[in-house]
Amino acid sequence: MVDSNTISGTARDMAGRVQESVGEAIGDQRTRVHGLANQGYGRANRAAGQAGSMIREQPIAMTLVALVIGYVLGRISS
Repeated sequence: MVDSNTISGTARDMAGRVQESVGEAIGDQRTRVHGLANQGYGRANRAAGQAGSMIREQPIAMTLVALVIGYVLGRISS
């Protein structure tokens, strides 16, 4: 099942790409930078949606992954 964050993130990423292209075409740096920012936000939103879907589909496996990451980070910071 596709998460709403995945859909909205993909849409925002695509809109950001268009905005960046328009900014480049007209030579407007501000529009181009806003497009890049929208792409980043969209990609982050899409990744959050995908992570949420993975957690719902495989909760035990994702819990183990989180524990391993926590352990490794704890060992690194000690």
